[in-house]
Amino acid sequence: MLAKYVPILNWGRRYSRDKFGRDFLAAVIVTIMLIPQSLAYALLAGLPPEVGLYASILPLVAYAIFGSSTSLAVGPVAVVSLMTAAAIGRIAQEGSADYASGAIVLALLSGGILALMGLFRLGFIANFLSHPVISGFITASGLIIATSQVGGLLGISSTGHAMPELVGSLTENLGQFNPYTFVVGAASLAALIWVRLGMKRALAALGLSPVAATFAVRSAPVIVVLLAIAASAVFDLGAKGVALVGNVPQGIPVLSMPTLELDVIGALIVPALIISIVGFVESISVAQTLAAKKRERIDPDQELLGLGAANIASAIGSGFPVTGGFARSVVNHDAGAATPAAGMFTAVGIAIATLLLTPFLALLPKATLAATIVVAVLALVDFSILARAWAYSRADFLAVATTLAGTLVIGVEAGISLGVVASLVVFFYRSSRPHMAIVGRVPGTEHFRNIDRHDVRTDPHILALRVDESLYFANARYLEERIAGEISARPEITEVILMCPAINAIDMSALESLEAINIRLTEQGIGLNLSEVKGPVMDRLKRTDFLNHLNGKVFLSHHDAVAALSANRGP
Repeated sequence: MLAKYVPILNWGRRYSRDKFGRDFLAAVIVTIMLIPQSLAYALLAGLPPEVGLYASILPLVAYAIFGSSTSLAVGPVAVVSLMTAAAIGRIAQEGSADYASGAIVLALLSGGILALMGLFRLGFIANFLSHPVISGFITASGLIIATSQVGGLLGISSTGHAMPELVGSLTENLGQFNPYTFVVGAASLAALIWVRLGMKRALAALGLSPVAATFAVRSAPVIVVLLAIAASAVFDLGAKGVALVGNVPQGIPVLSMPTLELDVIGALIVPALIISIVGFVESISVAQTLAAKKRERIDPDQELLGLGAANIASAIGSGFPVTGGFARSVVNHDAGAATPAAGMFTAVGIAIATLLLTPFLALLPKATLAATIVVAVLALVDFSILARAWAYSRADFLAVATTLAGTLVIGVEAGISLGVVASLVVFFYRSSRPHMAIVGRVPGTEHFRNIDRHDVRTDPHILALRVDESLYFANARYLEERIAGEISARPEITEVILMCPAINAIDMSALESLEAINIRLTEQGIGLNLSEVKGPVMDRLKRTDFLNHLNGKVFLSHHDAVAALSANRGP
């Protein structure tokens, strides 16, 4: 029973030397990739850079114990870092002790919410974030994050977590432009873009093996960081006004539980809930994609427990909210990670870096970290979703556009909230006006199809109406109006058959509507019949008096219904 909630008890028993070798190699590659990202995402969250390293140690260990994915790499990610900055920025000044403690509390609340969702098997809540909403949100977040780093690339201070604030802040502070910062930022940006787009091809042209070329590409961002540090030392960039990371505390932080205050919890509980759901959706989509390649199974509720444990561990280790990162997870998978132990080895690598390398980070230009963020998040921006949504579904386009515009103009929390509301409105609108088709028999068969799409035969005295949606309070009246409209337009109708194969449920409101339809049709001398009613729906109807008062019959197949009613009427 315990192993069900602690997966390490399962895979740990079967751990082997071969798996150790694969996990260790993957951990080396991910560690090299994670160091600059951790530093950069901490700055994006408004926190000191070392906090990014802290958030990349204990969370990885916790997830390895409780998580179900062998490939997912947990740690700071761009979108969650942006959401953290937006949430904490409302209650504390960036750089203050309250700001840092607020980030820790946010991680603890997020971890607690995720863990509770996992224990109560509430993973389905994430389904309220549809793919169009997530796509619009991530695209807008990527644009906001990239814009927020423009100041760092130019030596200009900027504030705000929505596009109007950021653009206004950058415009007001253009006078702060520093040419040395611009050179460092542009050089770092150009180098990182070349690493991502052209380095592997260039190395392959030089005869380097694909494995060696891939390792070189993964390691290149660290080389860019080291070159920036060297340039900072040689040219004394700090004296020329280039913002540097500054002194980074050496060593691992003391583990402790944050102090919880009711006013802080009240201010952060909603952002923590949104961060939890967004982080879970991002993480589970990555985990399931990679698991499919290995023919493995991901348990969403166990993933909630794993991510919850990771965030609680981040809070204990003085970090901030974390989740599974797409790029790191893909690298972890491609590097051959065999078990979650790869995350533990990565945590060890980050801990060693925190102990030994932090003194060298003092000279690192923040413009280089800004370039790291920009290159990472531009891959998130996907405007093609707008064109695809417009071509496929105007309703989905509305959800995408609402989320994207709301996030850009108002902010991340409001944007995703608007997206969820838009999705729900679209859902209720669609289900309140379900597709209904008058059907006729395909000649020579017992199949019935939509008369508007197929060449079929119909009986002018029978209204055969197929309802392609479950019936509930929002669409019950629509069914009444549709039947009334058809009856009024065709006075020759003597029988109505509701074809029900797509009806999975009928709630109390819909049942009352069916009773009202039955009464009205009885008064008009018209029979009401049902065909192809699903078993669970029929079971519920039998618990009521509806079938006793039904003026027609319930038929097993629609063909039987049409044949029987046509025969009863006679020639």
